Amino acid sequence: MTVLRSRDNPRLRRWIRLAADPRTRRREGCAIIEGPHLVAASLAAGVTPEALILSESGAARAEVAPLVQQCGAAATILADKLFATFADAESPQGIAAEIRVPQDAAALESAAGCVFLDGIQDAGNVGTILRSAAAFGVPFAVLGPGCADAWSPKALRAAMGAHFSIALRRSDDLASDLERFGGRVAVAVPRGGVMPAEADLSGRLGWILGAEGHGVSAALLPRAGLRVTIPMPGGAESLNVAAAAAILFYEASRLRKRGAPG
Repeated sequence: MTVLRSRDNPRLRRWIRLAADPRTRRREGCAIIEGPHLVAASLAAGVTPEALILSESGAARAEVAPLVQQCGAAATILADKLFATFADAESPQGIAAEIRVPQDAAALESAAGCVFLDGIQDAGNVGTILRSAAAFGVPFAVLGPGCADAWSPKALRAAMGAHFSIALRRSDDLASDLERFGGRVAVAVPRGGVMPAEADLSGRLGWILGAEGHGVSAALLPRAGLRVTIPMPGGAESLNVAAAAAILFYEASRLRKRGAPG
């Protein structure tokens, strides 16, 4: 087994750039995923790694061997200290992969539902929202200007594989994409909206979620025909946007099931 031990290795330097720099990811159309769960999720979705990367200690782990076999390609083995130079987890699990970022094959015009993210800068929030969307049947996510990169290590870790079960799109013009979606649009507002349990959340529904603090931009608010507010009897002023998204997606899913025939 040959183990790479030089920090000057060009492949290692490129992987470090891919993990750290969203512009490199967008330019090359590739990303680094880390950990057995994400590698397994990508393989299950039919995403074949461009490169499989193991740490020297990770190569000996029992849970890694089946993934290496499933990939069907030779892995690059890095000394543990080198693997840690691009690994995002505090305790790296010893396996990562370079993948080509999937291009959404689904058409926004026919998507059964969508969430539009308006200027959400925290990558952890972006990833958690994607995870909730996948869990509660929101099949499409559009990330507008100012949003954190969905393929950053932090967003990938928070989403726990959701990237491979919903369609993702970056947008330079959320207003145009809302029109392209063509379904009913709901916006989450901190006060003055309809409670989720009393709102009509049926049909093709798009959610607009804005960043904490300034919320959804003034240009997008008028495009929502429904404003929804989560009641908070405990007296908190607001919810974290990712927590609010989970509640709203769950409630819409619950109401859809309640209204389904049979």
